[in-house]
Amino acid sequence: MTRPLRIVLIGYGPVGARFVEEMLPAVAAGQATLVVLGAEGEDAYNRVLLAEYAVGATGRDRLELGDTEAARADGVEIRLAETAVGIDRDRQRVRTSGGEEFPYDRLVLATGSRANIPTLDGLQRTRPARDVAPTPDLDRGPRPLPAGVVALRDLSDADAVAPVVAGGGMIVVLGAGVLGMEFALLAAEHGAEVVVVHHGATPMARNLDDAGGRMLARAARAAGIGMAAHARAEGIEVRDTIAGPVFDGISCADGTYIRGDLLVLSCGVAPRVELALASGLACATGVLVNEELRTWTDPDVFAIGDCAQPADPDDADGSGRVPGAPSGLIGPGWRQAAAVASRLRAEAAGSSAGLDATVVLHERPTAVMLKATGIDVVSGGDHSADPWDASHEVSVWMDAARGAYLKTVVSGGALTGFVAVGLPQGGAELTLLYERRAGLPAEPSALLRLDAADAGSTAAAEDPLGPEATVCWCNGVTAGRIADAVSSGCGTVEQVGKQTRAGTGCGGCRGRIAALLAVAPVG
Repeated sequence: MTRPLRIVLIGYGPVGARFVEEMLPAVAAGQATLVVLGAEGEDAYNRVLLAEYAVGATGRDRLELGDTEAARADGVEIRLAETAVGIDRDRQRVRTSGGEEFPYDRLVLATGSRANIPTLDGLQRTRPARDVAPTPDLDRGPRPLPAGVVALRDLSDADAVAPVVAGGGMIVVLGAGVLGMEFALLAAEHGAEVVVVHHGATPMARNLDDAGGRMLARAARAAGIGMAAHARAEGIEVRDTIAGPVFDGISCADGTYIRGDLLVLSCGVAPRVELALASGLACATGVLVNEELRTWTDPDVFAIGDCAQPADPDDADGSGRVPGAPSGLIGPGWRQAAAVASRLRAEAAGSSAGLDATVVLHERPTAVMLKATGIDVVSGGDHSADPWDASHEVSVWMDAARGAYLKTVVSGGALTGFVAVGLPQGGAELTLLYERRAGLPAEPSALLRLDAADAGSTAAAEDPLGPEATVCWCNGVTAGRIADAVSSGCGTVEQVGKQTRAGTGCGGCRGRIAALLAVAPVG
């Protein structure tokens, strides 16, 4: 009798949980064994929704991903609070923080990413070194972060944020990217005082042009948020309390001192690659993998999610440096998990069906949406072209008094970049056109009329979402699949999500799902 294919998965976050789910048929059939090593003591949960959970906007149950007990019942061995600390690729074994070793035929790395800790006075030696083998405390450096400083990457961070928000405390957010702004707006909406400290001129500078960023900053200030632009943080100060030193404030290069009850670091993330590096796997920003998600170094080792950097060896420059980075988005990670699981299921079953599963090495950037109540911001592609650039068709429209701004860039007849602020219907339509690689309407000004005061409910009712249009990009769910779910009895966004997975990733499509439900035939 042929021995089952032995698979070890390192990492039990959102991408690891999806891989487990995809592998269940092979495990239940006895064709494969699967051991899962999760460093956290919690079942897999959706980190994208941590900010909503931290401020009390959603419950713990909405963060849940997969079904750990059901997976165990099907034969998956899931080890929580057990960190992989070493890989012996010659003997094909993984060593854990508990001193055990697990043999494998195929190893899948889903180690994710950790928050970047800025090099500020008061935060020295608080981040783990990239070139040091991992320890059971994956994200802790030689020194812990001071009390009152969090990165909002796990449940314990969320638990530290919750009482400050509930008590109306002052929160300092360092960083004005999409996640930092989303958290700031959520916290302010739920009663906290918030100030955002960032060194650039405008927030979300990687996603918005200057005018779009200025419009967002104005909307944030109107929501009660302090925006400290051009503020280069230099260090943090702590104050002594009975419980020990806690965060007091942040000092900036111009002498400004900003006090707060809590500091939330939102300075980006870095892939966890120290385990891969220690085992001799090639890494750039992330673990280097090919279109099959196999590592460049070892064909029996795969990497998926935030730690994986799909690239071609020909991408390396003259010095051997490989440009690019992991996407950092949940949708590509889930697609990677499905592709590797398809390949390993086929291998375990001795079948050719699924062995050809691959991913695109360089995915087209998806549209980025700011999830915030009453503030509609979305952008996509390259919108840097100047309005007078003869090689592009560039249109710009602004109504600063009403907080509305639109910029579109068309090249070769297709929408290649856009920014929309304060135009929810126009932004949604542009997102669809961008994802379809379509052109603008014959009369582009029609996009502005979608959000006109006299448009009423007709914009939503006439939304041209054909059955093949993708609504949820994290899970690749079309409007047609959602319509089928509604026809089968789903009447809420949650029910649609349970049946189709739509809306269970970043949550940015939940409004669109609700709009489809609102116009669905009754009965």
